Amino acid sequence: MTALDTSKTVAVIGAGTMGAGIAQVAAAAGHPVLLFDVADGAARAAIVTIGKGLDRLVTREKISRETADAIVGRIVPANGLETLSGAALVIEAIIENLDIKQALFAELEDIVVADAILATNTSSISVTSIARDLRAPARVAGLHFFNPAPVMKLVEIVSGRMTDPAIAETLFDTATTWGKIAVHTRSTP
Repeated sequence: MTALDTSKTVAVIGAGTMGAGIAQVAAAAGHPVLLFDVADGAARAAIVTIGKGLDRLVTREKISRETADAIVGRIVPANGLETLSGAALVIEAIIENLDIKQALFAELEDIVVADAILATNTSSISVTSIARDLRAPARVAGLHFFNPAPVMKLVEIVSGRMTDPAIAETLFDTATTWGKIAVHTRSTP
């Protein structure tokens, strides 16, 4: 199995509903998580919201207080993209706009380590198109969660034309260890 070790940092870009949910999933699996959003204070607010949702699960005796505290404790707001440099996996969950996604991935390519996996949560934009102008498009794949990410089991591993099959397998195995039902798909409209 090629799943990311839980000692590896997962970065999530976009602290909206999907990004916060994905951050919660990764943290619940045991990863340190960096949560970034361009809106000032959005990452901190998302972490508060995650905590409130976990508090409800504690009240309903679905998880322990210790578990809830551990999950929230693993999620840290990132102050800038440059703070994501040590992440092994970066998951983008931002606006559905090709130009913005391409610009973000181009910037990430200059920030993260060479073997970091770059993933997009997009459901409507071609992974091939997002990655096409990058120096290393092979490390880009789709990691598409369904809403709400902590609840919905299905996760699509979307390979673009240039996605390295080993990257897709690592994402598949990682999603599986996160308690998800992973399926491989091609990048199609």
